[in-house]
Amino acid sequence: MRTEFDFAPLYRSSVGFDRVFNLLNNAQRLQAIDSWPPYNIIKTGENDYAISMAVAGFALDDLEVTQERHVLLVKGGRPQKDEGEYLHRGFSAQSFERRFELADHVRVETASLVNGLLTIALKRDIPEAMKPRRIAVSTGKNEAAAPLKIDAERQVA
Repeated sequence: MRTEFDFAPLYRSSVGFDRVFNLLNNAQRLQAIDSWPPYNIIKTGENDYAISMAVAGFALDDLEVTQERHVLLVKGGRPQKDEGEYLHRGFSAQSFERRFELADHVRVETASLVNGLLTIALKRDIPEAMKPRRIAVSTGKNEAAAPLKIDAERQVA
């Protein structure tokens, strides 16, 4: 039984959404991947987000956070120490690599490690050219078209 969605009909009627369809395909494949370490994704404002990841036992030097275009990569690893024979090993010492797909114009603001919790603050900065703008409508009778103004630039009295 096939559980993957077929996006072919959407490709026929849309242009420029290839990246969105690839993200949806990738999300379907990622469901079977290990869920360690646990994490939360929080929307903290209209354009602000945070990722909190439980990395207990990892020091600052054991973690690496990088952003490459549309991907946030969090890696963790620490050297194994032979401290004796373990009768029970409850603390995970495994290395991990977690990838997060980022939308356009999302960037990492800060990353901090406090009490075993790695918190990464993200912000979406939409360029002025992509923000909504008001278009002046003319009657078409010898009126000079007014230049377009972006709402953010308009002075409010």
